[in-house]
Amino acid sequence: MPSTIGPSIANPASITRSFGQHMLKDVPAEKAARFATPGGVKVVSNHPVFVFGHLSLYNRRVLALLNMPEGVAAVPAEWDGLFKAGVECKDDPDGTIYPALSVVTKKFFEGFDAAVAAVKTADDALLLEPNPMEGRMKEMCPVKAQMITFVLNAHPMSHFGQISAWRRMIGLGSAM
Repeated sequence: MPSTIGPSIANPASITRSFGQHMLKDVPAEKAARFATPGGVKVVSNHPVFVFGHLSLYNRRVLALLNMPEGVAAVPAEWDGLFKAGVECKDDPDGTIYPALSVVTKKFFEGFDAAVAAVKTADDALLLEPNPMEGRMKEMCPVKAQMITFVLNAHPMSHFGQISAWRRMIGLGSAM
């Protein structure tokens, strides 16, 4: 049976991907893991390296929900400690805490593209299976399709909004 649900999730994800690419416009690599300091006041907020590293962790989860191997969505083991939910974003003036912006963005986009391609062709029956997660996420997204929709669309877009605010605080204009 052809998938009708998969494209309904994957097609809007192309907008999400495009928005993420736009957020990188003119971002200086040497500032990408730094807190913004508008008017000389340090603002503790998620910077681009943290955001893309964090989002990179979730592409493999989409593939797992689809019973597929991680493949290009796999991330280095140490990234969980740097980027998982609840970990505090840190200012990295010496570039010694986080991987380079080019590394995290490459990993994010490769994994995201693999996840989107997989969901686009996923069987509807698989997408309608119960979400295996526990707790609040299972309550809010009881089936896999709902969880995947969140991971590929709402979750990245909320974090891209953080980059948009960071961009303005460091003096960059609109990315769009």
